[in-house]
Amino acid sequence: MSTEYGYIGKEVEQSFRNNKGIFTPQDIIELDQENKWTNFGQLELIQTTVASGSTTVDFTDIKSDIYKIHFFTFNNIDVTADSDRPKLRFFESGVIESASVYKFASEQCDTAGFSESRSTSSDNLPTVKNSGNQSNEHSNGYVYIYNAGDSTKFTFNTYHSTTFTATTNFNSWFGSGVLPQASFVDGFRLFSSDNITGTISLYGIRSF
Repeated sequence: MSTEYGYIGKEVEQSFRNNKGIFTPQDIIELDQENKWTNFGQLELIQTTVASGSTTVDFTDIKSDIYKIHFFTFNNIDVTADSDRPKLRFFESGVIESASVYKFASEQCDTAGFSESRSTSSDNLPTVKNSGNQSNEHSNGYVYIYNAGDSTKFTFNTYHSTTFTATTNFNSWFGSGVLPQASFVDGFRLFSSDNITGTISLYGIRSF
């Protein structure tokens, strides 16, 4: 690969958000492979954890200096207790925030109809709905997290999940929440009072 990119006799350094010159298709392919090509919106895997008998799952290397938006996926999630689910807390400069300072609002739909829940003083933020612990009762869904790593802004999340349970058959759940204090969020914790099983992946999304 040429390092001149249209310049004569000059080596030009390329980096994400800072591409200069004239590029051939092969240049773009190679820069993209080296993570130096500016391509906003792409998902980049940070960590996948297969939880099996864990009450907490921590993500402490979230690369908050690179990503302003993070994206969790939850696949076939179960919690030992019928009434519990994985919940979310943030690390602020390495210290877990467990006080009742989070706020959220959510809406769910099942065979009984629509219902909502909300809190202005919770010690966690929701992720996926509880599914039960019987055979084939699972939750699947995703969570977006915004502004982690920016100490001048609040950190927000939005979430959506689908759940199968023996009592309601199918449940759809969505909502949003916030940690309403400007702080440097550098990690995420998923936790439950009982064991969590399932696959959880964290991605970063390239953005402006």
